[in-house]
Amino acid sequence: MHDLIIFGATGFTGKYVVETAVKTLKSGKGDKFTYAVAGRSKGKIDSILKEVSDSTGEDLQNVPVILADVSDQKSLVDMAKQCKVLLNCVGPYRFSGKEVVDACIEAGASCVDVSGEPEYLERVQLYCDEDAKKKGVYIVGSCGFDSIPADMGVAYLLKNFGGDVNSVEEYVETENKGKPTKIHYGTWASAVHGVANAKNLRPIREDLFKIEPQPPKPRHKLARRPVLHYNDIVKAWCLPFPGSDRSVVMRSQNLLYRLRNQRPVQSYAYVKMGSLISSLILMFAAVVFGVLVYVPFGLGQWLLLTFPRLMSFGFVTHEGPSREEMDKLEFTVTLYGEGWADKLTEPTDQHAEEPNKKKIVKVHGVNPGYGATCVCILQSALTILKEKNKMPANGGVYPPAAAFSETTLIKRLQENGVTFDIQDA
Repeated sequence: MHDLIIFGATGFTGKYVVETAVKTLKSGKGDKFTYAVAGRSKGKIDSILKEVSDSTGEDLQNVPVILADVSDQKSLVDMAKQCKVLLNCVGPYRFSGKEVVDACIEAGASCVDVSGEPEYLERVQLYCDEDAKKKGVYIVGSCGFDSIPADMGVAYLLKNFGGDVNSVEEYVETENKGKPTKIHYGTWASAVHGVANAKNLRPIREDLFKIEPQPPKPRHKLARRPVLHYNDIVKAWCLPFPGSDRSVVMRSQNLLYRLRNQRPVQSYAYVKMGSLISSLILMFAAVVFGVLVYVPFGLGQWLLLTFPRLMSFGFVTHEGPSREEMDKLEFTVTLYGEGWADKLTEPTDQHAEEPNKKKIVKVHGVNPGYGATCVCILQSALTILKEKNKMPANGGVYPPAAAFSETTLIKRLQENGVTFDIQDA
């Protein structure tokens, strides 16, 4: 029985997760663990292991290799039976993520992934939570850049605020110290399918949020900012952040209210832009992208998925960004919290006065897509492996903060290059 299995090791993200695992063990810091790698092609896995061996200087010839294919459910169950926690790096998750979750639940293994796909994440929570609880396993999605910095950042703010938090606004910023970074095709494909199937999310969400008890309605409502606005908090032009962060944060807040009687916060997410011109260009590109996705008979989707480099003006490739490009990309997630210095007894109690306290949490790291993401998923898996006694219930399906807010995950991330800092606003 292996502690961890990295499934999808031959994919772009999976390869770097393997490398992160090797470097973590090599450093001698933190927990010791055993691991295996899994995928559908032994030849490709052997090639990846050699590549990682060359980059880390570690001999990986004896790393166990497991063959499994998302089109073969029995192979997924057989794989999951051989580990305590499965790291699923096979996306887009809408096509096979639930099958992997089902296999883990049947086999009695916990599972983490790096999905930023709300439809998949919420579908799994709706349909798999009870079965996961019965088996005593934890299914935790969004354990990468989507959405550990946002969700755990909000958890960090709540623990260190010193009062009641009413609302949190998130601002995502990336800083490129080199030439523009390429985007891997898998990320692009997830975005295309996510936009094309956005209508499927509403009925799932309606059923999911019918669960009782319902969180209290806020007396001091957080207003959504205009689509394009200049923001005094981060001193820049901002647009709505299109990722899954807000949906993940809101799911965590609802669950923490039910699980721990914790006051839920309101949240909106934005992306910090470099200039007004870049904001307008991105808005235009988003409109074109959206129009193409909804072209009748799937023609636009076919163009986007078949000719990604052409349709993205060279930014999307099957090869993805180079290591040099990735290492020059840094991120900062700024979480601006407003609330009250005093703390009321019950989360249903309402403050009469306007919010009178402000704090900011900044989460910072390098290489959000394939560096920090790999650290986040690995440390999330190790947290499940080592700290189940600090996690809710005896299993279930959770977003990160609902699963890990009482564990040492943030400390683990801090020790591995993803920093959390709090300051007065």
